Amino acid sequence: MTPRRLPGGLTLRAMVPNAITAAALCAGLTGIRFAITGEFEKAVGAIILAGLLDGIDGRIARLLKAQSRFGAELDSLADNVSFGVAPALVLFMWSLQDVPRIGWFAALAFAVSMALRLARFNARIDLPDEPRKMAGFLTGVPAPVGAGLAFLPMYLSFTFPQETILREPPVVGAWLVIIALLTISSLPTLSWGRMRPRRNLRMEVILLAGIVAGAAALTEPWWTLIGICAVYLAILPIGIMQYARVRRRRAEPVDGPVAP
Repeated sequence: MTPRRLPGGLTLRAMVPNAITAAALCAGLTGIRFAITGEFEKAVGAIILAGLLDGIDGRIARLLKAQSRFGAELDSLADNVSFGVAPALVLFMWSLQDVPRIGWFAALAFAVSMALRLARFNARIDLPDEPRKMAGFLTGVPAPVGAGLAFLPMYLSFTFPQETILREPPVVGAWLVIIALLTISSLPTLSWGRMRPRRNLRMEVILLAGIVAGAAALTEPWWTLIGICAVYLAILPIGIMQYARVRRRRAEPVDGPVAP
């Protein structure tokens, strides 16, 4: 007698990271809702929350050994909404709608660039010999980081409300286009795996991370986000120089015994 086959489907273990991804998508969409009602600080906070959730869903999937093609596709679609469409609409409603024609083109440039970046990532996800991936680098600015950087004029405006120039459409639009180009660029950027502090500095790094996450982010969130953006922009050249060093090292001929 042939044993009865149980119906297939996702296990509960596999559903956990997908549920977190869905929660990140909901947070991104909620950011749009807050922007529609004029609650821009809440809008930014919701999209930052989406970024935090996006940062843990993949790690939880690997921890539970629950990676799946479905999860990868869902994550990419959620990222497109939360870090492409949502920031573009929030910034348009916050500033760019004052010059709707040019402002809308800037918003479109960011949203479409994010979609192109994610499509490129999906196309390369199964390529184990992708040179930058093998060396521990990323190509261009990651989607959640790009969304966080795009909001820099808003962080500054929330901190310095008297500086009206920070909300001027030309300033916001130009910044949005710059970040859009960084997301689809071929610049090598540092991944978490490349950021390895020295042994004698690890405790200090843990202390700094704890202060930033546990104190600064709660008491001075906008200053904290401004600082994070400044640090990330400052280390972009470091990633370029490190990758150039890796390429030079790989191009050097390997010394071996000389044949008689």
